[in-house]
Amino acid sequence: MAAFVLRRVLLMIPTLWVIATLTFFLMRLAPGGPFLAEKDIPPAAKAQLEKAYGLDRPLGQQYLSFLTHAARLDFGPSYKFPARQVREIIFEAFPVSLELGLWALLFATLIGVPIGVIAAVKQNSGADFAAMAAALAGVSIPNFVLGPALVLGLSLTLFLFPPALWEGPQSRILPVLTLSTAYVAYIARLTRGGMLEVLRQDYIRTARAKGLPERKVVFKHALKLGILPVVSYLGPAMARIVMGSIVVETLFAIPGLGRHLVNGAFNRDYTLVLGVVLFYAAFLMTLNLVVDIAYTRLDPRVELS
Repeated sequence: MAAFVLRRVLLMIPTLWVIATLTFFLMRLAPGGPFLAEKDIPPAAKAQLEKAYGLDRPLGQQYLSFLTHAARLDFGPSYKFPARQVREIIFEAFPVSLELGLWALLFATLIGVPIGVIAAVKQNSGADFAAMAAALAGVSIPNFVLGPALVLGLSLTLFLFPPALWEGPQSRILPVLTLSTAYVAYIARLTRGGMLEVLRQDYIRTARAKGLPERKVVFKHALKLGILPVVSYLGPAMARIVMGSIVVETLFAIPGLGRHLVNGAFNRDYTLVLGVVLFYAAFLMTLNLVVDIAYTRLDPRVELS
């Protein structure tokens, strides 16, 4: 296990280097710049700003300087918010996005897994068809449609929940529902597929032949392997939830990291975009490593090598 983890951590280094290099040059090739505004900046002031941020140096020197500082997790100040370091912005905003993603993933798992189990046990029944139809509807409705619909119905009409901001437990409900609906559907379908495959195996027939109760057969013997597709999906799903919550964060005015990434891209805030992209990449690779380790614990047949 230690050798496997060490190998994966070492592989992260060249992967992060490639991501950093591509992001650096793509941002530089994009039209515009960090100091463009509706009102033109005087050439002398613009030259001083470029000198202060090192943008007057050759591109190769800027790239080497960026790699040197990134290795120390120092991305410098934001161009849009010069009084704040990029590292401070990330550490301040990421816990908000992480909390939103964790609540959404927890809700999706607690709802999706039972739906998938029921659909598999009651295969080709009315419950199965209803569960899969609901899952298909959940996947088909995008966040930018579901979110305003929930705000209109539950906030502006019934006045049950606040329509925006991130203050108090009630303000979490609508964003979590909006973000988790599609993942409930994915998890339900994956659970159903995994359970159908496991329920047809010989050891399940043996357990039933021994007279074990159906509940024990399903939840003690079948679910342990039937949930493996969900376990594999949870890592990328968590990354997608945290990184893809920009729509939800915008709809509900949530001060998360996704909004900083999009605003940084619009403003050509090179340091902020580079810092957030590398942080997300490292976060995603760490999640994949944790999922692989959890997978081997659930299924001894999987070899780490």
